[in-house]
Amino acid sequence: MALQISAGMRYPRPPDTPIVVRESSPISPRPPKLLDRVREANRLRHGSRSTEKSYVGWIRRYILFHGKRHPAEMGAPEVTRFLSSLTVEGRVAASTQNQALSALLFSTATSCIRTCHGSTTSSRPSDRHASPSS
Repeated sequence: MALQISAGMRYPRPPDTPIVVRESSPISPRPPKLLDRVREANRLRHGSRSTEKSYVGWIRRYILFHGKRHPAEMGAPEVTRFLSSLTVEGRVAASTQNQALSALLFSTATSCIRTCHGSTTSSRPSDRHASPSS
């Protein structure tokens, strides 16, 4: 059984009802999301694709570590806690922790995270390549 639609078939409309066409109000575009801003800032600075992926990954881990809180709500203590957990629980190398810190500082520079004045201190693994003290 085939369904046939006649050309004269129209939606039912009560007689003498005017057709109203409304223009939608101009919708203001939503501001870009946090990770999109980081990507855009990296591209504006001609950063490499691998750096972009790495930074976005570290920022994502930072957000998830703090229970999906927005980085604008967090400051230096949260950054310190995250970096310390990488060292203690994640047992990452110093260079890996430095990369995570660089990603968080980059997002700070692009005004994604509140500026942390002063240095961020955390328990850091010693650098394996440092020369031994005499």
